[in-house]
Amino acid sequence: MILNSRQIKELIETKQLVSGYIDLQTQLQPAGFDLSLKEVHSFSGDGAVDYTNKERKIAPTNQMLQDADGWYILDKGCYMVVYNEIVKMPLNLVALARSRSTVLRNAAAVETAVWDPGYNGRSSSLFVVDNPSGIRLKQDARIAQLVFFTMEDTEKGYSGVYQNERIK
Repeated sequence: MILNSRQIKELIETKQLVSGYIDLQTQLQPAGFDLSLKEVHSFSGDGAVDYTNKERKIAPTNQMLQDADGWYILDKGCYMVVYNEIVKMPLNLVALARSRSTVLRNAAAVETAVWDPGYNGRSSSLFVVDNPSGIRLKQDARIAQLVFFTMEDTEKGYSGVYQNERIK
């Protein structure tokens, strides 16, 4: 079952499902919650993925600067975006994010992984610009919608290397 806005709001207020948001009423959607842009990073080197993660290497990035008006100017290519919001997943929920339609209509997309039960942190995602003319993203722009699904309680939540990421 997908959580509706009333259920999401209740979990935000009682369990801190999402914190660090800008405006609850604006970001709360009928079937999800809009994630907003905190930072954009460009990739500056290679990465590596293997089966056991013993040889895993996360590609290095450089944080990009906004122009004087708060815009990130992105050429066609791939970027890492970091969200303002911190998500704290209970053991009975899993979440998936989808690009907001305005992002897609500008020939760009947010690519995401799964927000596992038990995950806590400020996530990042891949932002792909396919528009040959590029795209501009304003600081705090709503770029993805997080959709929450119920599931049977799991005995053990997420415990990977990204647990508690970017929480200061």
